[in-house]
Amino acid sequence: MLYAIISEDVPDSLARRRQARPAHLQRLGELRDAGRLLLAGPHPAVDAPDPGPAGFTGSLVVAEFDSLAEAQDWADHDPYCAAGVYARVTVKPFRQVLP
Repeated sequence: MLYAIISEDVPDSLARRRQARPAHLQRLGELRDAGRLLLAGPHPAVDAPDPGPAGFTGSLVVAEFDSLAEAQDWADHDPYCAAGVYARVTVKPFRQVLP
């Protein structure tokens, strides 16, 4: 089943994001390579593809897991969590309707 992992950043998270980004992207790459990643990306803090020093306010990952518990465990071990980037992470079942 698909699950949405919705993360919200702490204020001024950009430096922490930059430091943990390689490990974060590596884990996402593993999901992609396993054919389990539908989409992933950050939420810019301003209405622009590159927010510059404004940074980001959170992230969204939609991926396939065997259960909600597995999705939650994966989210709990994200390098951004360990680096203190995220203030809150919510994991919810997701049903894709389109496309």
